[in-house]
Amino acid sequence: MSKNQFGKVSTLSLDVDFKEEKTYLRDVSFTAPYKIMQPFPMEKGGIQVMLLSASAGIMEGDCQDFSFHIRSGARMEFFSQSYDKIHQMREGCAVRKTVVHLEPGTFFRYCPQPTIPFKDSAFESRMEISLSDETSRFQMGEILSCGRYARGERFAYRFYHNLVEIRRKGRLIYRDNSRYDPDLFPMEGMGMYEDYTHLSNLFFTRPSSPDFPGQVQELLEKGEDWEGAVTELSEGDFAVRIFGRRAQVLEELNQKLFKLSQE
Repeated sequence: MSKNQFGKVSTLSLDVDFKEEKTYLRDVSFTAPYKIMQPFPMEKGGIQVMLLSASAGIMEGDCQDFSFHIRSGARMEFFSQSYDKIHQMREGCAVRKTVVHLEPGTFFRYCPQPTIPFKDSAFESRMEISLSDETSRFQMGEILSCGRYARGERFAYRFYHNLVEIRRKGRLIYRDNSRYDPDLFPMEGMGMYEDYTHLSNLFFTRPSSPDFPGQVQELLEKGEDWEGAVTELSEGDFAVRIFGRRAQVLEELNQKLFKLSQE
């Protein structure tokens, strides 16, 4: 990997606790280019935390380390202020590691803004999520664009590698090891993006409603701007993948799916 422009690892660490029926940030630390806004209140005493960045995007050599500790009773949603732009790189790549630990009786939703990999960019991401037990509820929604397609940069990046591992009581319940390399794979062909420009990946721990998969599939079948499906995993959790042609449309669809999971 090339030299980090910030001279050190860029970090964000949030320790989230619950007291007197309210979620609060017990401890916060961050380094350039990151900081967070004052949390927004949510229902049931939860909070929304928005990530801010002073950088124009992810640059060559960037090394990022995110950490979240959600303590018992806490409820939090994490999202970002703007799209993640992965800029052109002469060589090397940028890397990000995200570690999440949920104690019993918690709720955490991770839904950053969509990612746009520019021409000749390269990015590696690894997420490790640890759920204490069945009462640790986790949701994730990420959207990856083909690039700046309006400028003719459809799948012009060098590679995008994303590894997600989710464990419950130490047992692996979900693993997604996706590597997109336009030089090796026909990104617009069968089994890949299939003429679409955006891909949304979602994960839901066991929803309260037994009708959730049917409701998701019904919603997905209503649209003409997207195509997707829901998969039930071995322990009753769900993964959803959706192809689309506009990031905003997929963002709105993701929010509808998050709402369905809570009904």
